[in-house]
Amino acid sequence: MLRVVKHVQGPFLLRNAACLSTAALPLPKTDVQPHFKKIFINNEWHDAVSGKTFPTINPSTGEKICDVAEGGKPDIDLAVKAARDAFKLGSPWRIMDASERGVLLNRLADLIERDRVYLASLETLDNGKPYQMSYFADVALTVKCLRYYAGWADKIQGKVIPIEGNHLCWTRHEPVGVCGQIIPWNFPLLMQAWKLGPALAAGNTIVMKLAEQTPLTGLYVAQLAVEVTYCT
Repeated sequence: MLRVVKHVQGPFLLRNAACLSTAALPLPKTDVQPHFKKIFINNEWHDAVSGKTFPTINPSTGEKICDVAEGGKPDIDLAVKAARDAFKLGSPWRIMDASERGVLLNRLADLIERDRVYLASLETLDNGKPYQMSYFADVALTVKCLRYYAGWADKIQGKVIPIEGNHLCWTRHEPVGVCGQIIPWNFPLLMQAWKLGPALAAGNTIVMKLAEQTPLTGLYVAQLAVEVTYCT
């Protein structure tokens, strides 16, 4: 029994050690700078209606990284209106084939993978976790999460239910509409993917509040969504 356990665990530990080895780890960007600091609504960047900003802090030094637009109720109202408009019957998002939603999610994963060194460096700057963890855990799991839900996009289906009498009974799964989503500071990229993946795969639209402690990578992903012509 003990020999079998050792035989199973040994390769597992070796594989993980290889994955986390510094030899396979690209160097971080030491001069990483945030590119996006405003509020993202309807494919565009906006200052807060109030004009307010707040600082995001490098937790390893206590120094300010930059100032980020501080959203308030008027900004939320604008975001909700844009999300509702995007969800209207007949809109490009509503008439899009489910398989195409999966294609777009995979494209988003592709772009995150393309920019993984920058994103891991930015996550470390804003969140404070080791770069090795940001690269091998946060970014890598984000890509896997989005690809998982991309595969589900065209596999969400209802059932035909046998009932008595001359009747037809079936269920149909439909998107609920605008989803309000809030994510925490500890795994900003991955928590964002946990929210984006299932909601978008199912055909919903989203208004998301990023953690004020760690907003920078989430804002960058919003811009990546523009690259895949995702947001409407």
